[in-house]
Amino acid sequence: MQTFLLVLALFLIVVLIMAVGYIVQRKTISGSCGGISSLGMEKACDCDDPCDKKKARMAKEQQWKENQIH
Repeated sequence: MQTFLLVLALFLIVVLIMAVGYIVQRKTISGSCGGISSLGMEKACDCDDPCDKKKARMAKEQQWKENQIH
């Protein structure tokens, strides 16, 4: 039980430090490698013709954007 409480306290301290860092710097947490954009890819699949699920999702997003109140 003592080990559990020690680990819980450690995690809470780390989360608190991260929260203070966010409040002070106003930066989001980001990966060290820069993600797929550093490889020159614009999207995750990087294929010329997206699959049917992706097309349906893109159409739904486009419809949502068109109906959005500005």
